[in-house]
Amino acid sequence: MSEVINPDIEMMPDVPESVESVIEEASQPAVNYSEKNLAELVKLFEELVQNEERMKMSKEAEAIKAAFYKRLQKEKADAGLVSADVVEPSEEAEVQEEQEAAEVTDNPFTEIERGFKEIYNAYRKERAEYNRQLEKERESNLAQKEAVIADLKALLEKQEDVNATFPEFREIQNRWRAIGPVPAQNYRNINETYQLYVEQFYDMVKINRELRDLDFKKNLEAKEEFCAFAEKLAENPNVVEAFRELQKLHEQWKEFGPVAKEFRDQIWDRFKAATAVINKKYQAYFEGLKEQQAENLAKKTVLCEKVEEIAEREVTDSNQWNAFSKEIEDIQKEWRTIGFASRKENQKIYDRFRAACDKFYARKRDFYNEYKDSMNQNLEKKISLCEAAEALASSTEWKKATDQFIALQKQWKEIGAVPRKKSEQLWKRFRAACDAFFAERDKQAKPENDFYGNLKAKQRLIEEIKAYVLTGDEAADNEAMKAFQARWQEIGFVPFKEKDNIAQAYKAALQEKFPVRDRGARRGRGARPQLSEKDRLIQKYNQLEQDIVTYENNIGFFSMSKNSAPLISQMQERIESAKAELNALAAQIRELEAAEEQE
Repeated sequence: MSEVINPDIEMMPDVPESVESVIEEASQPAVNYSEKNLAELVKLFEELVQNEERMKMSKEAEAIKAAFYKRLQKEKADAGLVSADVVEPSEEAEVQEEQEAAEVTDNPFTEIERGFKEIYNAYRKERAEYNRQLEKERESNLAQKEAVIADLKALLEKQEDVNATFPEFREIQNRWRAIGPVPAQNYRNINETYQLYVEQFYDMVKINRELRDLDFKKNLEAKEEFCAFAEKLAENPNVVEAFRELQKLHEQWKEFGPVAKEFRDQIWDRFKAATAVINKKYQAYFEGLKEQQAENLAKKTVLCEKVEEIAEREVTDSNQWNAFSKEIEDIQKEWRTIGFASRKENQKIYDRFRAACDKFYARKRDFYNEYKDSMNQNLEKKISLCEAAEALASSTEWKKATDQFIALQKQWKEIGAVPRKKSEQLWKRFRAACDAFFAERDKQAKPENDFYGNLKAKQRLIEEIKAYVLTGDEAADNEAMKAFQARWQEIGFVPFKEKDNIAQAYKAALQEKFPVRDRGARRGRGARPQLSEKDRLIQKYNQLEQDIVTYENNIGFFSMSKNSAPLISQMQERIESAKAELNALAAQIRELEAAEEQE
């Protein structure tokens, strides 16, 4: 009975359960493709498809593709072709981008997008075929290894001399080692089956010691080389690469048969020691990666909170929406500078961030939809005013119609914005109706209604009011004021465009010379206490403020007309003059207040 020899079948040392995910994340492309422009990304992809190792560069290919479509989407958005609401798109979003891009035929991005899609699709087809061939090879390898096992099983059933069986056994071993990898789901089972029959061969076949020792020696030499390689591998600064190579070594280790019993523990301890060094370094790398991922998660959580807060803000106008949109864009840029979180948390935090961004942009869209509805309502109102003005333009009831036109113009200024493409058109229509009426009114005016003559008469009367010297006799001054008022009423209409200006000048002159308190008392509305100098100045200050508001409203109304430059210039001069007077009044009021404090 021969010595029973058991093959040395060892297992891989324990490693973190998430090894595959860590390797996948750690092996992301080193190039920051987000910094490249479209042309550079196309060139990089063209270089990739020319690389002999291109079938092993799928991650680089997908990274370039994702960067290309992100850049394309942004540049399209900047050009006003598509919306740019989404950051860090999924594969589904990339497909949507491709579909949207295919629908746009009249844009400057068509050719570069089509060119990229052509080379990418060609690469994808090539890789798909490569993967199919690779899977076919693995299935073929599985079939070959099953055939080797069948031959080994048949060898065990032979009852021949060792000199006949052992060379055949050696040939079976060499055939087994020469066969490439099998499908992952079959790897463990096929190897365990093979090792089982190898063990049975050593148990059942009577091998002479010389041949057995020769076999042990060859196995020992091979495993010593594995140990040396593992020891050198432990010096590799690339921890992930070293760990991958270690996995391959362990697979190869199990492919070789046993060594002599006296070397079995020794050789395994040496190999295990080198393995432990690599595993320890990898574990440290793994822990560091976990810390970095946790830090990335914390940073992304802060950004989520910022976007969520912005998405809840009350917004009342487009300027605020634009400002908040800029904040969101800056946060999205910062997001893209932060690395991955853990596999467990990365998708969750991205979904949270995207949901917050989507909420903000949904509210923005709702606002502008409502704003559009409001402008449409304003459009209908202004159309109605145009129709009213056009119906009134032919009226010959000059006084009544003039008042009605003034009321219509006031309503026009109170109505909000309308769609830009309709604004100028409507204004021209409305102004044409107003101009037609007032032109006809001036044309048909009676000789006694010399509008420009009336204007000059009212200007002369204002100068008389300013030149009047108060007598100190309240009754006499009151009669003088009434005479001025009566003469003013007797003067007829002035040109429409001068109406407001001359009326304002008259009121100012009358107020300056005859304060409101006096006029009211003398009209029989009941005596009121005489205002102090300070109160009079304050009253005048408030009136000037109202005048400035009126002038500014007039500018807004006139600015919609092409020939309004002189009127606008006049209004601006009046505003500047009123502001200067306000400053002087404020200084006078402060002096009076200081004097009161001293008393």
